[in-house]
Amino acid sequence: METFLSFTVIGIVAGAIYAVTAMGLVVTYTTTGVFNFAQGAVGMVAAFSYWELTQSYHWPVVLALVVVLLVEAPLLGALVEFIFMRRIYGASADRSLMVTLGVLLIMVGVATAVWGQQTLRIVPPFFEGHEVTIFGVVVTYQQLLIVIVAVVIALGLRLYFMNFRSGVAMRAVVDDPELLALAGVAPYRVSRRGWMLGFMLAGLAGVLLAPTVGSTGLNIDTLTLLVVNGYAAAVVGRLRSLPWTFVGGIALGLADAYATGYLPGHIPAALVEQIATIIPAVFLFVALLVVPSARLRAIGRIPVHLPPKVANARQSLVGSGLLVVAVAVISVVAAGSTLATISQGIALGIVALSLVLLTGYGGQVSLCQYTFLGVGAFTMGKVAGGGGSWLGLLAAVGICAALGMLVALPALRLRGLYLALATLAFGEAMYYGFFSNSSIFPGYGGSITVGRLALPGTQGIGDRTEMIEIAVFFGACAIGVLALRRSAFGRRLVAMNDSPAAFATLGIDATVTKMIAFGVSAGMAGLGGVLYAGVQGSISANDVELFASLILLLFVSIWGIRTTAGALLAGLTATILPSLSTHLPPAWAQLSGLVAGLGIVLLGRSPEGVLGVPWLRARVRLPLGDRDALEPSGAFGQTSEGPVGVLS
Repeated sequence: METFLSFTVIGIVAGAIYAVTAMGLVVTYTTTGVFNFAQGAVGMVAAFSYWELTQSYHWPVVLALVVVLLVEAPLLGALVEFIFMRRIYGASADRSLMVTLGVLLIMVGVATAVWGQQTLRIVPPFFEGHEVTIFGVVVTYQQLLIVIVAVVIALGLRLYFMNFRSGVAMRAVVDDPELLALAGVAPYRVSRRGWMLGFMLAGLAGVLLAPTVGSTGLNIDTLTLLVVNGYAAAVVGRLRSLPWTFVGGIALGLADAYATGYLPGHIPAALVEQIATIIPAVFLFVALLVVPSARLRAIGRIPVHLPPKVANARQSLVGSGLLVVAVAVISVVAAGSTLATISQGIALGIVALSLVLLTGYGGQVSLCQYTFLGVGAFTMGKVAGGGGSWLGLLAAVGICAALGMLVALPALRLRGLYLALATLAFGEAMYYGFFSNSSIFPGYGGSITVGRLALPGTQGIGDRTEMIEIAVFFGACAIGVLALRRSAFGRRLVAMNDSPAAFATLGIDATVTKMIAFGVSAGMAGLGGVLYAGVQGSISANDVELFASLILLLFVSIWGIRTTAGALLAGLTATILPSLSTHLPPAWAQLSGLVAGLGIVLLGRSPEGVLGVPWLRARVRLPLGDRDALEPSGAFGQTSEGPVGVLS
């Protein structure tokens, strides 16, 4: 019984931290209609700022807390609302999602530049050395503080939103901002207040979490992803209910603690740690599956720009041919690491093409394309002893396509934000449970050998020939994607994206369309993974980190997520920037994330990215590019899933 109570205490404390950050997510989403993916990064910045003030400058704890939680966090929230969010109110869920992902990467990049990863930073516990015994279990004052703060926050928020005028206004701003304005309240001012409150709660979660990380010290990526676990608690509350969000956080903490404490004793400690790591992702995925399906809503959209014609077959062939010729010329003058970087960039362009098909045309947001990249490369490495086998290529594409359809199967009832969270959970679970598994990838951070794809009748392939070969594959995939777009299936895919309600009204079943889109997209990402890993000769967990998927998605969105030319530029950008950062000081290690985050500001002015900027489209004709229609900015607070519900 004592063991059970000990793990219960650990679970409740962890769950309380999850609950605090999840309630911040719920507050922001319910008062602005935007799900803040940067919530974890805000908590990370607050934790590092608190360490800086208390340990470097030796400020009193109370003063540091006041500055971090009541000054820094709300000011940061107001700044983010003014610079990034004000331009996208009323946008679709996928567009607002991209912007918050950009904010996340900016914060991670800035934190890396300011604090780096070399210094060991340990935050001492609150009330260090003080403890109390409850039912035979020793509970520290810090643990009691965390639980009490979580309970007070939950009760205080509910009281505030239900009984205070400003709280009621924050609930009303999303449902009917025009009516709120008639009552003499400025909607944008109320929305800014929601961002400030959400950032304060995220900062509080980060500060509470900082002393619990132990002897490993504060880590930028770890802190950011640990707070991400609060997404599951927010989903339990359906992004509306604060009480259920609190319950979800406690349930997640208990599930994590009990799994760690009661797994069979014969399981190796390393495997137990991996299982405990993926529990939040599994919890999130299960929570998404039991969330009732969102009702289809018909939201009127009036195109504000005439879309260009889709590239025809002749234009696609000419564009692909020109690309191969250009790459052949570049292969003659490039050498060494430059040759490898460009080759990997074109290979990543194929992965980006999978996002053009799935997200750009179909509106199905995927945050796990690098997972399919890794599975494809792993399959290639295991077939025919890691050699450059065409059988391995076919197996990689087939397995990834099947895996993509398998992921789509439970997610068929999900759309928009919920679908993005489901793919995020799948990617996180695969990273910790598969790619970081020492029994699959030898040793910590070990790699699997992946051979180059040799041409028929040859024993090997040179760097320059491989570069041209990858360009041929990209051209073929681009021709195929555009052919799909021109087909009846492509028209169904775009129609499903434009208006799910109208799509269903016509009696067309979206199940088959989604399954095919996920399967083709995952297979294409697997093909890109085979070629990408073949350039460097191996694949490891470091190649498929969660942030890599986010960065590639943002680069595709920045260049143009409905254009095949944008996919190519996104792949090249995603490889050239990391290569460039190696020649810069360590502070620029997150150069890709910073550029992606800052570039995403463009979506506030041009939802279709750089290649969709009107003056550029009028002057540049890209044979590989196509775009359907710009969506207008809808009413404040409208999302792709309809108006956000009120807090309950």
